[in-house]
Amino acid sequence: MKLIQSVKRRMGNESDKSKGARPAAEPAPKAGAAAKAGPAAEASRARRAGGDDNPFGGMPTLREAPVTERPQLFQKKLQACSMVYDFNVNTQVKEKESKRQTLLEIVEYVNNTRNCFNEAMMQDVIAMVSSNIFRTLPPVHKNPNALFDNEEDEPPLEAAWPHLQIVYEFFLRFVVSNDVDPKIAKRFIDHTFMLKLLDLFDSEDPRERDYLKTILHRIYGKFMPLRSFIRKAIQNLF
Repeated sequence: MKLIQSVKRRMGNESDKSKGARPAAEPAPKAGAAAKAGPAAEASRARRAGGDDNPFGGMPTLREAPVTERPQLFQKKLQACSMVYDFNVNTQVKEKESKRQTLLEIVEYVNNTRNCFNEAMMQDVIAMVSSNIFRTLPPVHKNPNALFDNEEDEPPLEAAWPHLQIVYEFFLRFVVSNDVDPKIAKRFIDHTFMLKLLDLFDSEDPRERDYLKTILHRIYGKFMPLRSFIRKAIQNLF
């Protein structure tokens, strides 16, 4: 509860600062600009259950690739990272490590590359992030015989955190990037996306909730048309 109150206070401060400011007029949408489902959308729905093939093995690193080929390779790596692995079983160890290294690589790439988030790339970014973070959270197990919650008990930690942490870090870099135009990105970070993001606050892993708090605050500050919706959604959910 303290976490949500902290988020609300931050949002209130942002709203006070922005009062009186006239929002810039949005340009008319270009004809045919509606996003089409592509390979990333298909990959985002895939849940890797088995198989010996490694989707990361045949790709060179972004550093090794010629500069002109890096955007396309970056897109392919985003699509490959939409594959989700089960960390509750000790299988596909090589693939899991390959994905972790690829996630680290694309974080480094966006840190050192300007104009890497065009409109087409945004769709792949949100598809990759969504396929990784949006999931069914495990049920909360509490001892019905306990009169009080034991704050000294360590909370259950997310098994997939080796991947999730880097995905959250990548998404945070995306949200705060000066290359991301909120007028375009709001087509992908929409009401449905935000509701799913808010649902993740039910995670028992404090590391995940910390990332969610920071990302929600950054989205609230950058995407002005979403502010009213976010405030109402928080009130309804919490």
